[in-house]
Amino acid sequence: MNKRKLGIVDLTTRKVRIEDIPEGLIKRFLGGRGLNVYYLNKYLKKDTDPLSPENVLLVGTGLLTGTLAPSSSRFSVGGLSPETGFLGDANCGGFFGPELRYAGFDRLLILGKAKKPSYLLVHDGRIEIRDATAYWGKDTTEAQQLFRRELGQCEMMLCGVAGEKLVRFACVRTGVKNAAGRCGMGAVMGSKNLKAVVAQGSDGIKIKYPERMQKLVEEIKDYLFASKITPIMGKVGTALLYEVSNAIGAIRTKNSQLNAWVDELNAEEIEKHVEKMVACSSCMVHCRHRNTMGGEGPEYTAIGLLGANLCMETPEQVIELNNICNELGLDISSAGGILSWVYELYEKGIINKKTTGGLELRFGDLELSKKLLHMISRREGFGDVLAESSRAIKTFGPESADYLTAVKGLPQSDPHDVRYVKAFALGIATSSRGADHLRSRPTLEIFSKLPPEVRQKIYGTTNQDPTTLDEKEKTIYFSENIFSVIDSLGICKFICHGFNSPHFLKYSHFKDLIYAATGWEIDEESLREVGCRIIDMERMFNLKQGLTRDDDTLPKRYFDDPMPLKVSKGHHVDRAQFALAIDRFYKLRDWTEDGKLKPERVKELESIK
Repeated sequence: MNKRKLGIVDLTTRKVRIEDIPEGLIKRFLGGRGLNVYYLNKYLKKDTDPLSPENVLLVGTGLLTGTLAPSSSRFSVGGLSPETGFLGDANCGGFFGPELRYAGFDRLLILGKAKKPSYLLVHDGRIEIRDATAYWGKDTTEAQQLFRRELGQCEMMLCGVAGEKLVRFACVRTGVKNAAGRCGMGAVMGSKNLKAVVAQGSDGIKIKYPERMQKLVEEIKDYLFASKITPIMGKVGTALLYEVSNAIGAIRTKNSQLNAWVDELNAEEIEKHVEKMVACSSCMVHCRHRNTMGGEGPEYTAIGLLGANLCMETPEQVIELNNICNELGLDISSAGGILSWVYELYEKGIINKKTTGGLELRFGDLELSKKLLHMISRREGFGDVLAESSRAIKTFGPESADYLTAVKGLPQSDPHDVRYVKAFALGIATSSRGADHLRSRPTLEIFSKLPPEVRQKIYGTTNQDPTTLDEKEKTIYFSENIFSVIDSLGICKFICHGFNSPHFLKYSHFKDLIYAATGWEIDEESLREVGCRIIDMERMFNLKQGLTRDDDTLPKRYFDDPMPLKVSKGHHVDRAQFALAIDRFYKLRDWTEDGKLKPERVKELESIK
């Protein structure tokens, strides 16, 4: 394959340096998320303010991004999170990742802060720092249109007005709705006066064994479409998960005060508002739906967080809020989580009109939610407080923390109520970036009953009961490892083994694709070791930022408030059983009892060059 290039850009000095990425380093971390955390540990200084010029911004493509490998469109954006103060890492699809590689770069390391609004033009092995004054203040779609009007065909990642205003849950956008959504990476861009990274490339990617790759892709296509879930995803996208969760009473509703909501938000109703299904680069599934209201989505997370969690009852309401978040560059998960939080605080009298600037807050109010999203994105009035995300506890008082559905300061992304699906509870508690389902989400816990031998082969346990914590550490261990590998390869999780189906891509597929692309013979066990290495590097990074065992916990409600509705009624997370599950998870990871890496492991990781 082509030489792997790292572009190091110092916006303060306006200097650009280009380096080769050592092959040995790539083999240890693959790319994407893996190499991002390696460089974060190398370049980020302790006690850095996430919104200062001293924070770093990493943009990293996966090892297979831009190849013919199925769904290989992904790239990762990393830095110190303005939302949590811990690891910031967000993954994104679309077409930007492949285009960055076609432009000659696998990775960008962005330092400092530009004196005025700027953007990077990455074009066939060159990086230019250009003036972005004309694009500053523009919504994400308008800005992309302006860039293409000036530069011709190109792909870009950019922040919206929310990122420019340093909203702590501002996301990075590319295309109509694709977002590196979590951890506030859009705010890091804004803090650097960086509006966009624009890629134009014509180099292509050299494949070691192109015929072998083509044959593999055809075989994988047949394999994926043998799964029942693949054609369903291509028809309705992720919306199908709402109906499954709602039926058992595991959909977070009214800031998790309730656990079931209206049927009007199911996939059949959402489908009525779908103009057409579209795909990211090299995708075989086509799970994205272009909606009839001028945007894309909503995904399952938006249906849950902007729908049930805010008590919205119609697809039209959810789609409108979804589209607004995308245009402003707001993380949908955090936006829905923060709004539902303050609605409950107001409902319970913990905050009042004096706090809100005269606004009367209530669940189910579409116009209010729309207004607040715009106020947040521009830090106007009460929106300035909400733009601080979970840090708004400082304004609302310590009692407000009891009602915040967040871990490590990151509002929960998964609409599932983890009081019922206990593996999800352990997963969001131990996640390296906070309450986020895409670190370990074992969908099979609720999506299907697997034969014991199949479950044993995947997770290392035959336990099929989603309501118990017994052996769930094995499930999370497997899921975290394979997801870190797939994030580093640049492949979408939707076709990953164990995510939605037992019949999706597994380590054997990954090693074959790597060999076809690079000629490297990396066996399955080595890939599992890569996954463990990435997880440990992320843990090491967070420990340096002050993480303790106490941070691997759950919102108070999940422990103390039993679920009130449907078959999940009465379920909650037992504190003692949860503590034991954490113990078992740490032991499986070979961490200490207080969740630290052993000294010899730290020494080993720090010696990697």
